[in-house]
Amino acid sequence: MKTTLGALFFKWRSYTPIPLLVAMLILARPTLPTIVIGMAIAAAGELARIWAVSYAGGATRTLTPGVGRLITGGPFGHVRNPLYVGNFLLSLGLLVAAWPSKWSFVTGAVEVPWLLPVFLAAFALQYGFIVALEESTLRASLGQVFADYCKAVPRWLPRLSSYADRFPAEGDLRAAVRSDRRSIQSSCLVLLVLVIMYIVRLLR
Repeated sequence: MKTTLGALFFKWRSYTPIPLLVAMLILARPTLPTIVIGMAIAAAGELARIWAVSYAGGATRTLTPGVGRLITGGPFGHVRNPLYVGNFLLSLGLLVAAWPSKWSFVTGAVEVPWLLPVFLAAFALQYGFIVALEESTLRASLGQVFADYCKAVPRWLPRLSSYADRFPAEGDLRAAVRSDRRSIQSSCLVLLVLVIMYIVRLLR
């Protein structure tokens, strides 16, 4: 069951955020502070994605988890899932920028959008299954090599020092930007829509 769900989430991972994105835009109530903070978080996420893709290459675009040589260079020397960390920050940044408080709850003096805990739960569910499947595949194929890597490198929270056995030694940033251009374009389009929504609200 876990393997089946992991494979499904992995295959459709590019499309599962769409319902949340649509709801976010419908319920959006962006303000200048949320747009600025959200853009900063989203930019950090996109930079993390590009850095990860520059080392992992085309493996990030596959529809099923595969096994080659273990990627440990660049961001993979600091955290095992840098691309997914980037996805989290990018999605969180867009959500903060939109601040969809039309559907929200109050905690203390802050009005918090319900989509925030929904996003956190959905991300944890989807990527929990995906990472479990990927790690099971890598563990079965690479054995002690992957076990040693897991002992040294955290799954989600990056460590400061890099893993000693780094592969590849360098990434290809130009290729990564080309590969990730759809993500960059989509994120910029969403942010542009949010800025326009904010300006329209100001002019009313």
